[in-house]
Amino acid sequence: MTAIEVTSLRKTYGSRPAVAGIDLSVPHGEVFALLGPNGAGKTTTVEILEGHRRRDSGEVRVLGQDPATGGRAWRARIGIVLQSATDAADLTVAETVRHLAGFYPRPRSAAEVIELVGLSAQAKAKVRALSGGQRRRLDVALGIVGRPEVVFLDEPTTGFDPQARRQFWQLVRALAAEGTTILLTTHYLDEAEALADRLAVIAAGALVAEGTPATLGGRAGAGATVEWTGPNGRESEQTTDPAPLIARLTAAGVDLTSLTVTRPSLEDTYLTLIGEQR
Repeated sequence: MTAIEVTSLRKTYGSRPAVAGIDLSVPHGEVFALLGPNGAGKTTTVEILEGHRRRDSGEVRVLGQDPATGGRAWRARIGIVLQSATDAADLTVAETVRHLAGFYPRPRSAAEVIELVGLSAQAKAKVRALSGGQRRRLDVALGIVGRPEVVFLDEPTTGFDPQARRQFWQLVRALAAEGTTILLTTHYLDEAEALADRLAVIAAGALVAEGTPATLGGRAGAGATVEWTGPNGRESEQTTDPAPLIARLTAAGVDLTSLTVTRPSLEDTYLTLIGEQR
């Protein structure tokens, strides 16, 4: 059974199509990353899945429910981490988390969630006193306190320093290990590669590629570039199978310490995919 099912999703603002016939299927327990440039349709798609925006057409199911008609019981089963920080400025971190936890039937304890997001030292601090990165961590805490089956993470590590990002990655992996389905939007390709079981690229409202981080856009089968130092200096050759070429170079006495084999990175593939849509 799938946690998220999307068929022919469309949303238009005036004459501009923001989402143009997207199909998605995310199984239970999967970490799925949605990539794309600003204005590509990522946020609109996620808002429709969360039930915060009406679609024009298409079929959408999250945990078997149409988000457009999802009630309180359904909402208690999903967690949302928004791009904007919480406005509960006069409450402490612990008070804010405990307050939201009261709306869920089986929440995590406030102390557990605060520790998970690395805010234990700020538990008694007023929200208004938090830094931007700390507020983002609080947003994450509020998104997971209800022990959701599906979590939507929209640019969750914006404002995080490198150490905080790595700590957040550990949290996502821990949630996934518990069987939580996670849909992640991010501008950080290393984040998508580190966390996602599968990912998709949206450009100009359309889904242009979908796959694992290793296979996206034909990446696994893409040609490799073999470089070495020959009699005439640095040389290179493109090939889909480097092994025979390396064998020939070895037989010819090429110094293997000078040899490198590179394939397109996820960033290379991503930039190619979105560039083709411009």
